[in-house]
Amino acid sequence: MKKIEVQTTVSADIKRVWEFWNAPIHITKWAFASGDWECPHAVNDLIEGGKFLTRMSAKDGSSSFDFTGTYTKVVPFEKIEYTTDDGRTVSIDFEKMGDNSVKISEEFELENINPEKMQRDGWQTILNNFKKHVEGE
Repeated sequence: MKKIEVQTTVSADIKRVWEFWNAPIHITKWAFASGDWECPHAVNDLIEGGKFLTRMSAKDGSSSFDFTGTYTKVVPFEKIEYTTDDGRTVSIDFEKMGDNSVKISEEFELENINPEKMQRDGWQTILNNFKKHVEGE
């Protein structure tokens, strides 16, 4: 499967970035790909072999789906890898860029339903939402 990567740099220390990336109370504030969607529920068991569930829902109630998978590698404050329940792999690197910034690089395998640009834009928007949430709170 083809892989693509999205990136951002967040102005915050690594502990804050890690907490906001992994705590369900924070995931619900940033894990959606457009302003007319939301994340009303998240579960996250961040251990190798642990499962996650992120519910993404249209705000108008017209559509909803669960994004789910299993963690295959967790290196605290450095790396997360997982396999989605549909078999795609995702790798996220957290790189400290000094005392108060972290570069996040997320590489993921494309699914076969939506166009590549739509998937890239969606994953980048979610990453941008994350940056905004961390820096704004």
